Amino acid sequence: MRALRILLVVVVILGGLFALADRLAVNFAQGEVADKLKTSEGLAATPDVSIKGFPFLTQVVGGSLDDVEIGIKDYEAATGTSGRSIRIDDLQADMKGVEFSGDYSSATATSATGTASITYAELLKTAKSEPTQVMPGVTASVVGLSDGGNGKIKVAVEATVLGTRLPQPVYVLSTVTVAGDTVRVHADSLPSFGGVQAAENEVRSITDFQQKIDELPGGIQLDKVVAGKNGVEISVKGSNVKLAG
Repeated sequence: MRALRILLVVVVILGGLFALADRLAVNFAQGEVADKLKTSEGLAATPDVSIKGFPFLTQVVGGSLDDVEIGIKDYEAATGTSGRSIRIDDLQADMKGVEFSGDYSSATATSATGTASITYAELLKTAKSEPTQVMPGVTASVVGLSDGGNGKIKVAVEATVLGTRLPQPVYVLSTVTVAGDTVRVHADSLPSFGGVQAAENEVRSITDFQQKIDELPGGIQLDKVVAGKNGVEISVKGSNVKLAG
């Protein structure tokens, strides 16, 4: 009986040591992947990396990690316009089946899903904010974006009619969608200015706009988008996504 107790104590101690070694190893690996990702993507700050699953060491032996979560704050994404970028807040990605090299210099996920957000203030930079003639004597520009409810964006359009600025902006509810690498905002109906209806093409040159988003980390792609309280909420996905290398 005593021998059995001693054996159980030894097993518990060894198990504790293995768990400790496993957690030390996973913490080291998370730091290495984060540093490699920061360098490869040119990030201003080190991203959050969380390697899921236990034990970690058996995954290392197999050369593949089951689940890795990545968090990046304030990612500057290319827009396809020379010298311009758009800030993406709180990009979160869940990587599955991550194959990696021994020194973590390269790591590729079989698949990835995630979320990101763009504030209305950031998206507003894409809209036509300079006064533009929509009909003789009438100019208009987009001056604000906000949550319109039910997944819509409320676009505030300021207009000047015959040299007099209208006392209040005209508001338009718009639908936001994703087409490939581009976020598009399209007015559901067209406004009138001072009771005058302008031609559709001219009005849509103000109310409708789009934003291309290139070079997301690892080659992940835009999937879906919906208007939220503080900005647009984006779903992303990808396959053969590179975390490093």
